[in-house]
Amino acid sequence: MVTSSVIELEETDLPQILIVEDEGLIADNLQEVLEFLNYSVPAIASSGEQALRHVAELRPDLVLMDIRIKGDMDGIQAAELIWQQFQIPVIYVTGHSDKSTVQRARLTAPFGYLLKPIKERELYVAIESALQRCERERWVNGVLKSIGDAVMVVDASGALKFLNPVAEAMTGWPLREAIDRPLTEVFTIIDEQTRLPIANPVLTVLQDGIRIKLESNLLLLTRQGATIPIADSIAALNDNKGAITGAVIVFRDMTAQRQAEERNRAIAQAAQLQQRMEELERLNQLKDDFLSTVSHELRTPLANIKMSIKMLEIVLDQQGMFTPESNPSFQALTRYMEILRNQCNQELQLVNDLLDLQRLNVDNYSLELTSISLADWITDVANNFQVRAQERRIQFQLDLEPDLPPLMSDQHSLNRILTELVNNACKYTPPGEHITLSVRSVHPTGVESVGSIVAIAPRIIITVTNTGVEIPPEEQTQIFEPFYRIPKSDRWQQGGTGLGLALVKQLVTCLNGSIRVESGMGQTSFIVEL
Repeated sequence: MVTSSVIELEETDLPQILIVEDEGLIADNLQEVLEFLNYSVPAIASSGEQALRHVAELRPDLVLMDIRIKGDMDGIQAAELIWQQFQIPVIYVTGHSDKSTVQRARLTAPFGYLLKPIKERELYVAIESALQRCERERWVNGVLKSIGDAVMVVDASGALKFLNPVAEAMTGWPLREAIDRPLTEVFTIIDEQTRLPIANPVLTVLQDGIRIKLESNLLLLTRQGATIPIADSIAALNDNKGAITGAVIVFRDMTAQRQAEERNRAIAQAAQLQQRMEELERLNQLKDDFLSTVSHELRTPLANIKMSIKMLEIVLDQQGMFTPESNPSFQALTRYMEILRNQCNQELQLVNDLLDLQRLNVDNYSLELTSISLADWITDVANNFQVRAQERRIQFQLDLEPDLPPLMSDQHSLNRILTELVNNACKYTPPGEHITLSVRSVHPTGVESVGSIVAIAPRIIITVTNTGVEIPPEEQTQIFEPFYRIPKSDRWQQGGTGLGLALVKQLVTCLNGSIRVESGMGQTSFIVEL
């Protein structure tokens, strides 16, 4: 038996109908009837696989499909694939009308269902109805596909009857699986802030017949569990008597619009930030110019005052006025001149610190690198504070690692860093407690290259620890800011300008090092890493 044949015809405007039938006599009979009814039969297939190949090649206007055919797929499976892939209408021509077969066929939304034997008139009416219906649906689908929005239609009970391709893509539900399901199962919307489902607004539309435009803070929960921001509207469908027959939901993906809005906001914020940065740079420059000018203006008269005090002391000493036995009233003058000298020294130190900070901020601080013997240098610094620690009844301990390597750095800057840290420790450590100054080296596992020389560079860790003092955690991030002084305890009200630690941090950074503070369990440590 010939299971399929391709019939060559002259090009005409006749509707092209593909026959899928594995019984040769029945197929030939169908071909004769169709040609008598003025239709063209470009091919006959005996299996679903052959039918798909012919449809892909010939693109007929309609397919007459037997349900029980040869091959791995039956006619219902083949019809479903033909509609999904090519949108070509299918009319079932079968001798089977049992309930299960009819139900399976119904799920594929066929364009007709004819039982054998077929009368010519029934076949003609079914074909013409299918072609007209298909033309209308193609026109509607073409319109809906050209719409960038997703469209869904439900009947009066809220059962889903239609999704356009955009709606299928957004929800993750193909029409064949979504058809006749409750809308809430396919179209689930949640609140963007609470992430909780909201009441189905379609029920309100079906009940009241009104049009609803939903809020913009909605997310569509897709079948795969993803969320998409949407904006949509819902309108009722009415028959010619005004009765509500369903509703249409139109919605769109707002992701691109949200991203565009975010980009515009980011651009606007960047422009504002740029303006603020330019203004801040201008103000910083004014501040630096002011500090530099004022500091220089203050430095000269203070130096002159110190020099005048010195000259006055020399003159008074030459005249013997500082001898208590000859003139006791000058003891008070001596004390007041000492106070004046100390105050001048403090103000000069403040001016110098301000100038140094200004230079460091504008990268105008000069360094003189030399090779420093760490053990000798640290010991000298510690000796300068031993007497002061003893006067305050504080134990001062020096903990040096043996065989410390030499350090290539700026000794003047290092002196200022370590002197400030030890001075603070002496100032704030209560009597009976102790201060520990420790130095150790850490050899890294990595190797760094300097020019053509490959060397292992150790890090030097200098730690100043004092007991009996803790810095609150909320203050630790601020103590390196200029003019900041910890207000929480009387122990910290020891005078000073609040520039010392700020200057230390800037100097350490200038030396390509780092500094941090650790405080707790009744002690505080400042750790410098070079």
